[in-house]
Amino acid sequence: MKILVTGGAGFIASHIVDKYIEAGHDVVIVDNLTTGSKKNINPKAKFYKLDIRSVKLYEIFKKEKFDIVNHHAAQINLRRSVVEPIYDADVNIIGSINVLENCVKNKVKKIIFASSGGAVYGEPDYLPVDEKHPVAPISPYAVSKFSVEKYIYSYFINFGLKYTVLRYGNVYGPRQDPRGEAGVIAIFIDKMRSGVIPIINGDGKQLRDYIYVGDIADLNLIVLKKGENDIYNVGTYKGTSVNTLYNELKKLLNFKKSAEYGPAITGEIYKMYLSAGKVKKALGWSTKVDIKSGLGKTI
Repeated sequence: MKILVTGGAGFIASHIVDKYIEAGHDVVIVDNLTTGSKKNINPKAKFYKLDIRSVKLYEIFKKEKFDIVNHHAAQINLRRSVVEPIYDADVNIIGSINVLENCVKNKVKKIIFASSGGAVYGEPDYLPVDEKHPVAPISPYAVSKFSVEKYIYSYFINFGLKYTVLRYGNVYGPRQDPRGEAGVIAIFIDKMRSGVIPIINGDGKQLRDYIYVGDIADLNLIVLKKGENDIYNVGTYKGTSVNTLYNELKKLLNFKKSAEYGPAITGEIYKMYLSAGKVKKALGWSTKVDIKSGLGKTI
């Protein structure tokens, strides 16, 4: 297949590109390198430096004739979305509509979309959260992700564009940028290795569903041919506290200093972890890398 991966120079999508190329697919990357990096780009992929909001995106679609679009390009920083909601909406909603328009105009068969299970549900009514849980996004980032899900459904109904939506937990692993992206694990590792005490926002008892990026890449390969016209949570069923992460990393890095605490972040959810029963039953996927081994791989 010929596949466009938007945001393919970024942390998560670059691993997906590698997985696609390893499986023998022809991959094209569109990325404006705002948070992505050239060093993440697989040399076997074709690369266009371009913003997904650009009118020039049409020329790439017309020339390359994609079978599938994997859409990971986004403004990913929740905190920035609170401070700059217009920018967040412009990139995540307007940019995504531009991608969808080009899919329809150029007869793309299917779009795979990276949404956020850690954000779109809001503060949960029950745990683990499944796909039937009410959606109540708190941050502008979460609102933008859920809005794109609804636009994708609209394009399916009106134009027949097939889709798979993946609602990720908190993805971590190699290539996550501790200075440019959200990602507490990468930030903690970077600071500890530099001898700097990381700041924990809030009381550190916040629970998150941390999922290793290699497991995410495996699922994105599966949904090239499966999971059409549905939404799947992508998680581990388990919540890990920030305090637990800190202590595990202390052991692995032989870091002796205790954590320091700062104020909680506006718009962040306190406890969230996901049920992945639906994706396991429908697609046969489940996580392979637990948090301890994943932290070691990331270091």
